[in-house]
Amino acid sequence: MTAQALHFPVPSTLGSLENYIQAVNRFPLLSAEEERDLATRLRRDNDLEAARQLVLSHLRLVVAIARGYLGYGLPHADLIQEGNVGLMKAVKRYDPERGVRLVSFAVHWIKAEIHEFILKNWRLVKVATTKAQRKLFFNLRSMKQGSGSLSAGEVEAMAKTLNVNTADVREMETRLYGQDMALEPGIDDDEDAFAPIAYLAAPNAEPTQHLETAEREKMAGEGLSRALASLDARSRHIVEARWLEEENPATLHDLAAIYGISAERVRQIEAKALQKMKVALVA
Repeated sequence: MTAQALHFPVPSTLGSLENYIQAVNRFPLLSAEEERDLATRLRRDNDLEAARQLVLSHLRLVVAIARGYLGYGLPHADLIQEGNVGLMKAVKRYDPERGVRLVSFAVHWIKAEIHEFILKNWRLVKVATTKAQRKLFFNLRSMKQGSGSLSAGEVEAMAKTLNVNTADVREMETRLYGQDMALEPGIDDDEDAFAPIAYLAAPNAEPTQHLETAEREKMAGEGLSRALASLDARSRHIVEARWLEEENPATLHDLAAIYGISAERVRQIEAKALQKMKVALVA
């Protein structure tokens, strides 16, 4: 089921968002009996005209829900169109036999689609990835009192209400209200303006960082040599051929042919050798 197939209006086709909202508000609401009949026709006969009428009668619901997400700085028209996608998904999955009106069923799908759109487009850096972070993302703005930072009591109360950790509340507040800064200056900046690119050092530019890296690589190399030296000649060759040959590592069957043993036996020798090397590395 697609927007093109159903032929319902989108803001761009009516010239302005105001015209679109006026248009969708003129579509008549359906009675429970009409809604049930249309939904039955859709499920039984795949009747797209029935689907179109179900969608059209609920477009005003999408407008109302999308209006509640205007605080995230995204165009109202885009939020509406994403919500319309959720509405079509709801219509497609709606079962009139469950005894629930479509409006109640569709709210979840509309909000879910709008949420995904906001998370993908609100900022360059994704601000909500876990379930707890998503819950905070869509509730912290409405629950926060005032424009200042949350107090310790507010953080604890919010964490308890949403059933999340206080650390998650603090982190999400920082992500939501922290200001983005361009790494490089814009084309309209004067010559005296300096962006972070002008004064931020590369993390590996410090001399101490170079020394630490070199020392770590040296210790790793010495440890590997010591671990390999603890193996017998056959075990060492198997490990080197399997793990240290970057371009063309040997397979178990390759080594089985060389030593005249089964591939399973090569695997056992390899496993025993790796375990012995592990002990040598931590010694």
